[in-house]
Amino acid sequence: MKKLVLPFTLVAIIGALYEQSKEKPNVYILCITIVVFIYGIIGLSAKTPSKNQEEKEQDDTQ
Repeated sequence: MKKLVLPFTLVAIIGALYEQSKEKPNVYILCITIVVFIYGIIGLSAKTPSKNQEEKEQDDTQ
């Protein structure tokens, strides 16, 4: 599932940019792509370790 986060996020970005470039963009499609983009960013940022976690691990080893 985590491998699908980045492609879905990229598709949402491309879809939103394409829809926005139209003369009359569909608001529902834009909302859906924004929601998918936000969930994608949340999923990607969940993989990033916390700075505090690294400091805590260094303190535990000393």
